[in-house]
Amino acid sequence: MFNDTFISESLATALQQRRQKLAQLIDFPVILWAGGNVSRNFPANTFPFRASSHFLYFAGLPIENAAILLSNGKLELFADNPTPSNALWHGEMPSREDIAQQIGAEANFPLAELPSRALNAATIAVQDPLTYAQQCQILNRSISLKDQNIDLALAKAIISLRILHDAEAIAQLQTAANVTVNAHRAGMAATLTAKTEAEIRAVMEGAIAAENMTCAYQSIVTIQGEVLHNGQYHHPLKPGDLLLADVGAETALGWAADVTRTWPVSGKFSSTQRDIYDLVLAAHDACIAKIKPGVEYQDLHLLAATTIAEGLSHLGILRGNAEELVAADAHALFFPHGVGHLLGLDVHDLEDLGDLAGYAEGRTRSDRFGLNYLRLNRPLAAGMLVTIEPGFYQVPAILSDRERRLKYQNLVNWDRLAQFSDVRGIRIEDDVLVTATGSEVLTAQLPTQAEDIEKSVKI
Repeated sequence: MFNDTFISESLATALQQRRQKLAQLIDFPVILWAGGNVSRNFPANTFPFRASSHFLYFAGLPIENAAILLSNGKLELFADNPTPSNALWHGEMPSREDIAQQIGAEANFPLAELPSRALNAATIAVQDPLTYAQQCQILNRSISLKDQNIDLALAKAIISLRILHDAEAIAQLQTAANVTVNAHRAGMAATLTAKTEAEIRAVMEGAIAAENMTCAYQSIVTIQGEVLHNGQYHHPLKPGDLLLADVGAETALGWAADVTRTWPVSGKFSSTQRDIYDLVLAAHDACIAKIKPGVEYQDLHLLAATTIAEGLSHLGILRGNAEELVAADAHALFFPHGVGHLLGLDVHDLEDLGDLAGYAEGRTRSDRFGLNYLRLNRPLAAGMLVTIEPGFYQVPAILSDRERRLKYQNLVNWDRLAQFSDVRGIRIEDDVLVTATGSEVLTAQLPTQAEDIEKSVKI
């Protein structure tokens, strides 16, 4: 259950509209489970509860150990009322009837009544094992998206709704973006007096917690920017280091932001760091400038790759024409990941459904070195929120790989690259909403220009 989150009139209207739109897409009942707490080490010590995003999209509130039945645009809530021990340990909580009224449920029932109403219902698997086992038991079948069944049909219907954000979702996403911008500003301002990565992390996550929000994902705050998902924070900060911070807030209703900035610990980029920073920024800006409905997201990725390849060629690190370098995947030696992804209720939105949302119907992942980590490959449409996050990294596992060094020996000037040893990793990431005529950067208030980054650190 929950005890401190309430649904506004505008959200209640949006929830009704989402349910009605789903009813226009499918002709079978749907049960969505919220999920429950997962224990860290013993039953009473649990990880913080996070409701299933599909449940949140239609129910609006993070209701623990609950399920909703959606049929013909109507919602029924299944949950148990809080026990006296809940009130003892967690304070007074609303009853099932109170919650049902808030979310606009037509009826509400104890969880024990759910199996009798589950006939021929579709669902989507939740992440915690206990609830997943309950799903399979109640539906008397396994849950799969591999066959042309009602679960797959449901997933495709939900994707078509969630991939295009309504006004209520955009307002939540902007709120998450605003808090994230402030967190990054706080991290930059704390850098000159901080001794370790952990101190910067504490300041940034503290700014998010101060707004009664959580982090949308495990924060990356590191001088080892070449480790793409670095979760370590113990390194001391030294002059000459670059700090890469990938930190995003999540609102109480589950909507996420995802932002990365890279800044010099000393408040001043070295000449080599500035050269690489500017070429990454050029790729970032070029992609955002091209965003509008109908543009292929893979083309944005290739634009980022070409811009980076051209910049590295100009610096003498790569040899050759930018287009030919990208065709050979030489850029991926330094930019191995995709240029971004969908963003919404999940930081990598809808990726619990694999590539169903990220890849348009009939498309599959490439096996090319420079394309196989691309998370989004479909035409953009108004209402989508995407990240744009090009980067440059010197990843030892890539650059020291014998086969790759042999393959690209004539395309990389290794001696020239050695002169950029103080650039371990740089990424610049913003959250960009596709509008009817172009785009809007929800995180535009956070600076990207090198001079402004330096000023933000020296404040």
